[in-house]
Amino acid sequence: MEGRRRGSKSTSQTTERRPQQETGNMSSWFERQLSSHQFQLAATALVSGITVAGLIYGGQAIRRKVAVEELKASIPPLDEEHQAQRLTDFGVASPLPSATREEDRVATIARRAQQGDYDEDLVNEQLTRTASFLTPPRFEKLRSSFVIVVGLGGVGSHCTAALARSGVSHIRLIDFDQVTLSSLNRHAVATLADVGTPKVQCVRKRLEAIVPWVGWECLNEVWREDQGERLLARWDKGRGQKPDYVVDAIDNIDSKVELLKYCHQHGLRVVSSMGAGCKSDPSRIFVGDVSASVEDPLSRTTRRKLRMLGISEGIPVVYSTEKPGPGKAQLLPLPEEEFLKGKVNELSVLPDFRARILPVLGTMPAVFGYTVANFVILEITGYPHEAGAGKGREKMYDGILSGLQGLEERLARSGGQDPMGLKIPVSKDDVGYLVEEVFHSKSVVSGLPTRLVLTRWRAPKDGSWIDERWDGQKLSKLQLEDLVCMTKEEAAMHEKEVLKGGKPPEVVYDVDVVQLVERRRQEELHYGSYR
Repeated sequence: MEGRRRGSKSTSQTTERRPQQETGNMSSWFERQLSSHQFQLAATALVSGITVAGLIYGGQAIRRKVAVEELKASIPPLDEEHQAQRLTDFGVASPLPSATREEDRVATIARRAQQGDYDEDLVNEQLTRTASFLTPPRFEKLRSSFVIVVGLGGVGSHCTAALARSGVSHIRLIDFDQVTLSSLNRHAVATLADVGTPKVQCVRKRLEAIVPWVGWECLNEVWREDQGERLLARWDKGRGQKPDYVVDAIDNIDSKVELLKYCHQHGLRVVSSMGAGCKSDPSRIFVGDVSASVEDPLSRTTRRKLRMLGISEGIPVVYSTEKPGPGKAQLLPLPEEEFLKGKVNELSVLPDFRARILPVLGTMPAVFGYTVANFVILEITGYPHEAGAGKGREKMYDGILSGLQGLEERLARSGGQDPMGLKIPVSKDDVGYLVEEVFHSKSVVSGLPTRLVLTRWRAPKDGSWIDERWDGQKLSKLQLEDLVCMTKEEAAMHEKEVLKGGKPPEVVYDVDVVQLVERRRQEELHYGSYR
């Protein structure tokens, strides 16, 4: 035993000595290397290289800084001779082609005219017919007005041309896009020479040759709500007057809705142009409230999204009541090979902008644009006209809401629940949204547009109509997606057979009706997510 203990102790001491020996050997190796002549030469070379590199890069940085300062100092201050523009949304400068001698002459005259160096008698002579029509007091309002046009395609360019020719003296143009060859069939002033140039500069340049005294502010950028305060600011970079009117000629729904919402919330008067694509009958173009526009897909989608934001009326729009039909133009689908290349939404110029081809008869955007301009002129001058009013359906919505309240109370009573004090989670705005936007003011059963009401589509699976989890409060379990639109007579039969009789709708109605209800329900679930 004692021998084994001595052996173990000896082994332990040997193990303890090994790390110490290895450490000593490593230290000796480092000492030898550090004292080595070759190592000292290598270290000296490394330190010298780092020092030289630092001096070189430091000298270059100093020279770059001096060069940048000299370059900045050489840039002249901005004035009429030296002008600057904002970068486009693509991060590049707006391309401006070389001007011809005639264009230089026109630009020179325009600059002088905008500074007041232009015979006012010539202006009055050119605008004499407009002045005679409006009378001098109203004409002076137009001459001193400031209008912003957002979107300079077919509609916006014709609207701008009409406003400038009629006497509006201050116009701000907002558009991110450039003139394309395919847009020449409907653009008001663009020529082949303008293809590839910013639309805002094209419109300004061409109209300066007609009305050189008009002041222009050209913003070659896309409308964004977070930039609304700057884009819709007062004239002369915020130092002048507020805009008298804003014209929405955007063809992208999301941007259009953002612009209309911004103007509505900030008290800016705005008029919006709906879709001119696929339209061919100028006699069907009207000015009315957004709540009254029908048979226009762009208007319907715009109206629905505005309702989700709490805006149901109060925005005048120019729209067409022309109905689509066999043989008429339709939105052209993208070729199959485009789908095979990848995501279709990546084909557009900017995110969320349409990439599909919209057939346009060149005359229709002009009619829309001149209708918009005509409305703006009459509004600014106070000339007598019938401004588009809303549908005036508030009373009807109240009646539908009252009928829905009564239905929920009857159903609760039939299920053995006390409906006294029952509240339903549906407002008058919800009623308008469902009737107008989801069900298009028609019964899902017969398609009739009269004597409409809202009713549940199915009875609750548990047979309970009221949520009584809170003391002193009775809340209906009703949800918006549970409701459908019917005539009063159809709803009475539906209440008897389905809601109280226990029959599923699939037994009572044809498959077409059931499928229509499901489509409408899916639409409401999709759009309802944005409310």
